[in-house]
Amino acid sequence: MDTKRTRISPKRSPQPEEQISLTRHHEPRGARDRIAFGFVKFLRFIADTFFAKRYGHRAVVLETVAAVPGMVGATLQHLRCLRRMRDDDGWIYTLLDEAENERMHLMTFMAIIRPTWFERVVVVIVQGIFYNAFFLLYLCSPRTAHRVVGYFEEEAVISYNHYLAQIDSGADENVPAPHVAIDYWSLPADARLRDVIVIIRAEEAMHRDVNHGFADTLQRKSEHHERMHSDL
Repeated sequence: MDTKRTRISPKRSPQPEEQISLTRHHEPRGARDRIAFGFVKFLRFIADTFFAKRYGHRAVVLETVAAVPGMVGATLQHLRCLRRMRDDDGWIYTLLDEAENERMHLMTFMAIIRPTWFERVVVVIVQGIFYNAFFLLYLCSPRTAHRVVGYFEEEAVISYNHYLAQIDSGADENVPAPHVAIDYWSLPADARLRDVIVIIRAEEAMHRDVNHGFADTLQRKSEHHERMHSDL
């Protein structure tokens, strides 16, 4: 019997950029939104201070964190559905797809950028802290957790805008797209880094809208529940 394992390479169709707003912003409403927004802005300040204009290295480190929320959310939604014996309304698959997609973003940049040993140490520390913190946040307030991810993705779109500007100005070389990206998005063989970043930026915008949408759905459910109790 053949015991060799075959790796199934994921495939993805690029999201049409013209169908996605790259400037959409969710205005914070209420204390939870403001806390989520302030937290993400604080993380943005740290990233700007640490990486400055090294957007390739920024992408490598931040994508290791960006792949965490989808997996955490999918796990906790899965367990919640089992406990309550109800359907997930498609949330689990969506969150797992987000986690996989963010991981492939990382694999793409890893084929181009070589992180320093210090950045690798930072990844281990930050991922450990962020995973546990996000896990606890999702347990306590899934709505706030999804809002944090929505704002996080807003900042990701901005960062990739800056990365594209660096390439267009010649500050960063527009190298050939790595094979992992060509295979994943079914790109032409002559695709360049800029083509890949445009696709990744569109996907980050899509994750932004999905997570803000999840947060809005949970908020509406909470408000409906409160109205039901107030009418009793």
